[in-house]
Amino acid sequence: MKYPEDYINKVICGDALEELKKLPDECIDCVITSPPYDNLRDYQGYSFDFKGIARELFRVIKIGGVVVWVVGDATINGSETGTSFKQALYFKEIGFNLHDTMIWEKSTIPQQTFNRYQPFFEYMFIFSKGSPKTFNPLKEQKRYKDNRKIKNVHRNKSGKLQFGKPSPKEDKVIGNIWYIPTGGGITTKDKIAYDHPAIFPDKLVECHITSWTNEGDLVIDPFNGSGTTTKMARSLKRNYIGIDISKEYCEIAQKRLAQEILL
Repeated sequence: MKYPEDYINKVICGDALEELKKLPDECIDCVITSPPYDNLRDYQGYSFDFKGIARELFRVIKIGGVVVWVVGDATINGSETGTSFKQALYFKEIGFNLHDTMIWEKSTIPQQTFNRYQPFFEYMFIFSKGSPKTFNPLKEQKRYKDNRKIKNVHRNKSGKLQFGKPSPKEDKVIGNIWYIPTGGGITTKDKIAYDHPAIFPDKLVECHITSWTNEGDLVIDPFNGSGTTTKMARSLKRNYIGIDISKEYCEIAQKRLAQEILL
């Protein structure tokens, strides 16, 4: 499918649902976004049609494409809302696979509550349309050299030990809990981005773009906000589309892109 040339490598100021409807079927390789959820932030009073947008994302994503949906839950009247799980189940209902349930562990400390542990994380649901066509796993160096003669020992379905071949690799694929710190000057070095109430860390988006796309792929963020997804897509030589209903936030995103071009 040909990319939508009128939209490619642009920040579009408009309603996400209406703008997604203008895109052709199966034109997007990857979605990386965090929707405004449970009124945890006041996004200038804007709201969104979750189910409508989810259906449009299923239509525009390519077979093998991936949606990274970063979301959390508010606590209301002593109970977490469960909005994140409700949304995940709806994505499955309309045809997406729940490819992975990942955790973003933060470094910032939320307000202390008197009878529960502090919430240090958000969910990063990875939805795919069919099997993901791209996976470039992030790796880290092993902390120590494994000199065991027998490696990769595990139990099969019958419970018996099964011995795999030794692996010569000295690095390993990282797990699905990512510790990505946040805070002033850490989330991003772009000072203008902090005019937005909830910023994606540059590193978080960089890791997801690297994992699920290749150079030249098209990445979209329908809740583009401060523009981290569009900025990092450009930096990593991906095409991008950013959509946001707020003119103020679109201007922030465009200024960040302009700074990226000058680097």
